[in-house]
Amino acid sequence: MNSRVAVIGVGGVGSWAVEALARSGIGHITMVDLDEICITNVNRQLHAMDGQIGRQKTDAMAERALAIHPRCDIRVVPKFFNEKSAAEILDEGFDAVIDAIDHTRHKTLLVAECHRRQIYAVTCGSAGGRRDPTRIRVTDLAYSGMDQMLLQLRRSLRNDHGFPKTPMGQKPPPFGIDAVYTDETPWYSQCDGTVSKDRPEDTTQRLSCTSGYGTVTHLIASFGFLAAGRVLDTLASRA
Repeated sequence: MNSRVAVIGVGGVGSWAVEALARSGIGHITMVDLDEICITNVNRQLHAMDGQIGRQKTDAMAERALAIHPRCDIRVVPKFFNEKSAAEILDEGFDAVIDAIDHTRHKTLLVAECHRRQIYAVTCGSAGGRRDPTRIRVTDLAYSGMDQMLLQLRRSLRNDHGFPKTPMGQKPPPFGIDAVYTDETPWYSQCDGTVSKDRPEDTTQRLSCTSGYGTVTHLIASFGFLAAGRVLDTLASRA
C-alpha cells in the first residue's frame, strides 16, 4: 500500500498505532515526537523495554516497524508538533494523520491544519485513569461526549478555527474528524491507597505517570488499534 500516513505523538497510543500500520503494509509512515523512552512508560508503551530506556521513541519504533515491514519507507521527525514545526511536517503531503498528542493547543492546531488541507485525520481522547476497553467509542469529533480533552478541542476549533457551532436546541453539525474516546469515567487514587470513581478534594491531581493513575496496556493499545483501523478503512474506501 503506497499511502502516506503520519502518526503525531509516538507514546502510548501512537506506538501501538504505528505497529498496526506497519503490520498492515502501509508503504510510508512518518513518526513525529521528541520524547525519549522513560522507565515510567513500561506499563503501556510498546517501545518501552529493557535496553530501550533513554532512546528516542521515534527511533525505537522506526527500528521495530522496519523489522516488521522492511520495505516500508519510514521517516522520523524528532520534533514536537507545534506552531513552528506544523508547516514543515504537514507539507510532506499525507493521505491520513493519527493525532496522538496530549497537549490541547497543539492538538487543536493539528486537527485544524489537517481539516484546512483536506487530510483525513483521526484524533484520540484521554485514556488516563480508565481501564475498560469495551467503553471505547469511535465517532465524529462533534459527538465525542464529555471527554475533557476533546471537549476543550471542540471548543477551540469552534472559537478559533471556524468549525461549526451548535444552533440552540439542535444537534451539533459534524466536524468531519473522527475521534477515538472512552465514555468511562476515570478512576482516582485516594489518600488511603485505594481507587475510586470519587474525585478527590485535591482537584489539582493529574492523571499521569508521576501522580494519580496513568493507564494500562490493554486500554491504550485499543485506542491505537482503533485509530489505525479507521485510517485503514478510510484508505481502503478510496482505493
